[in-house]
Amino acid sequence: MQNQLPCNGFLRSFRQRLNVYARQFAADTRGSVTVEFIIMMPIIFYAFMGIYVYFEGYRQSTINLKAAYTISDLISRETEIISDEYIDSMQAMMQILTRSNSTIALRMSVFRWSDDDNRFFVEWSQNRGYEPNYTNASISAIEDKLPLLPNNEIVILVETDNTYTPLFKVGMDDKQLKNFVFTKPRWVDQLCYLPDGGNQCP
Repeated sequence: MQNQLPCNGFLRSFRQRLNVYARQFAADTRGSVTVEFIIMMPIIFYAFMGIYVYFEGYRQSTINLKAAYTISDLISRETEIISDEYIDSMQAMMQILTRSNSTIALRMSVFRWSDDDNRFFVEWSQNRGYEPNYTNASISAIEDKLPLLPNNEIVILVETDNTYTPLFKVGMDDKQLKNFVFTKPRWVDQLCYLPDGGNQCP
């Protein structure tokens, strides 16, 4: 028993010193800011990237919509015959206005309402990078989206479509930014389209 006493005293002293060091370590705040920074910075960076991606997506969507209204307004003021070259220039202008990295798809169509038939008819429809043009058979798919019109009145429809690709991968996939804008001609009763750019409406 006498031989164990010095050992017990050493262990007791060691535990006491260890407890003192542990309390001093727990109370020591030196370097805590650095540790917290290392722990939190990945989360903060991810949050900032997410905010940027979603803000940029909404911004691009708003720009696309404003550009679509601009194109629609330009066409509604047109008094000359619409040609393929004119439609190409509208697509190019849309690309410039949106400053988008993806190609803008554009479809321009003119519809006429008939009271006798109680339906819309396609005067003409042209697209650049879109699905096939509208026909009298396919227009029924969007009739519910078109405005009410008096008999034989026409409406101009401009549709745009492009892809928003997030700069960072924060849970958002690529988004299709589609716009559906319609207006009426301002100065003429009929908006003509001739593929070869003729000078007389049919």
